Amino acid sequence: MSSLSSARAAGERIGVALLGSTGSIGRQTIDVLELHHDRFATIALAAGREAALLGEQAARLRPAAVALATPAALDLPLGSRRIGGSDALEALATRDDVDLVVVATGGIVSLRPVIAALQAGKVVAIANKETLVAGGHLVMPLARERAVDAALDGSDAALASPLAWLRPIDSEHSAIWQCLAGESLSTVERLLLTASGGPFREATADALATVTPADALRHPTWTMGAKITIDSATLANKGLEVIEAHWLYDVGYDAIEVVIHPQSVVHSAVRFVDGSVKAQLGTPDMRLPIQHALTYPERLGSPVAAPDLVKAGRLDFHAPDEGRFPALRIAREAGRLGSRASTALIAADEVAVDRFLRGSLDFPGIAGLLEAAVDRYGAGAEQSPDLETLIALDREVRAAFAAPLGQGRPAG
Repeated sequence: MSSLSSARAAGERIGVALLGSTGSIGRQTIDVLELHHDRFATIALAAGREAALLGEQAARLRPAAVALATPAALDLPLGSRRIGGSDALEALATRDDVDLVVVATGGIVSLRPVIAALQAGKVVAIANKETLVAGGHLVMPLARERAVDAALDGSDAALASPLAWLRPIDSEHSAIWQCLAGESLSTVERLLLTASGGPFREATADALATVTPADALRHPTWTMGAKITIDSATLANKGLEVIEAHWLYDVGYDAIEVVIHPQSVVHSAVRFVDGSVKAQLGTPDMRLPIQHALTYPERLGSPVAAPDLVKAGRLDFHAPDEGRFPALRIAREAGRLGSRASTALIAADEVAVDRFLRGSLDFPGIAGLLEAAVDRYGAGAEQSPDLETLIALDREVRAAFAAPLGQGRPAG
């Protein structure tokens, strides 16, 4: 029996480690943890740089352990211990008193704690793209192993599925996960990933050439961090989600379709072989998919109101324009090549977005940089590299496409 199953069966609070607590997803996860404090005990928090905010979070949640990537001073409450070292995230994710790990940190280094947590029998809820885009071939076999173990154990049927062990937090993947409840993957004909289209869905190619960071950060429906907001504007984010869908649901790329849906009410859908389509609808608020990942298989009350379909009036859908937004095509092609290509893609995307925000790359140049990285580094016979090879490749791509010396000052 898993530690999460044991805690739930005994009526005890589920122990949570939250990696990336000061980012957008991390802060909203804390909202959910505080709302359901009778169900969850926050055991560990980890952040990159925001020492003051991490200290405030620790004072509110009283975790047993805290990690900060930088050496900055950290004011912690009595009973909270700071954990250091290069393996701090793995140490937090594999603690005996942790049942569930929320991974909201960025970067390929997050693969280490994900793998360690699954190997230790912990349930993982992921908001980190690199986990599947770069390491799907490493992570999904572990999730399947845990599911088989749970099925053989027979004590908790809810955990006899890989998606119960590697739980998606992205709203689109949470939607597909919910649509697949009670269904067999053999009956799935097509996955329909919806996309808002970002702020430029109606912009001309000429207009896109003059887009500023301030323009791109004005998302019409979602409030998110800067990186994912820019990725939404280029549709790179949707391309990354196509790759994630391939790994999460074991579905071929030809069966994954992207549909522009400006209202962001339908978060994604599944079409089955009999022609039926199931969709998940909800208010665009990340606390909903976060809560579903934490409370599965239960549904609990939420501070987020249900969408008012009468007030919405209409729900529009149309095909994406890959001519104006080529990042979607580039990502899909990288996914088809394999994990080496998709690792190069996601490393280049981090660099490209940072350069755009700092003023050393224009908006169309983001997709151009992605294509150059996949062309240069994505080819090769070995498309299922081990973790150390992926980390080295990530580092090499970042160095190759970093802003030239003297460029890269923050824009505006």
